Amino acid sequence: MPFTSLTDHVESLLAGAAEQPLPIVAAGDPVLRRPAESVDGQLPDELLARLIAAMRVTMHAAPGVGLAAPQIGVPLRLAVIEDAAAVSEELRVARGRTPQPFRVLVNPAFEPVGERQVGLYEGCLSVPGYQAAVARHERVRLRALDGQGRAVDEEFTGWPARIVQHETDHLNGTLYLDRAEMRSLSSTQSSVTVRRWAQPTPQLASQELGFTLPGSD
Repeated sequence: MPFTSLTDHVESLLAGAAEQPLPIVAAGDPVLRRPAESVDGQLPDELLARLIAAMRVTMHAAPGVGLAAPQIGVPLRLAVIEDAAAVSEELRVARGRTPQPFRVLVNPAFEPVGERQVGLYEGCLSVPGYQAAVARHERVRLRALDGQGRAVDEEFTGWPARIVQHETDHLNGTLYLDRAEMRSLSSTQSSVTVRRWAQPTPQLASQELGFTLPGSD
């Protein structure tokens, strides 16, 4: 490993980073492809709290609605999510996007509730410049611990369920591209492309790019 201990690595990462976003690891780094370790006392409570605070700052600055610890180079099963859902009513309804308060997910795992899946476009802070359509479970049951070590057992639906699945995937060494319909892959660096696929659902994209996904028709 490139550091002598996880504690030393996190201390080094956070040194002088108060209120400053941390660098986000890009696809191609092995830390994004290895299952993360369960959080089990490796870090002192004070250091874990500082790490969580830094992750929140980094998520907001990106900006994003979720961030997993491997995305800042820390191989722990830890993620944060938060979504103001500041979108149009059309998008809110079509994507099932509702505001989510700041949450800390420690050792999260989910299971599908029902069989329905929905395909929507996603992006990732570790794969900048692109988006692609991904089929995800519409509803999931999440089990985890929160930042104070309290048990979380909650169902999420719509866009919040997608965030939970995306971030949990990161902790398993999976990127959203592994689950994406690759014919849908689109650049976010082209304003024309962004406008073309800035639809509430991938219906138009599926017709013009020639792919099918659950919920895209």
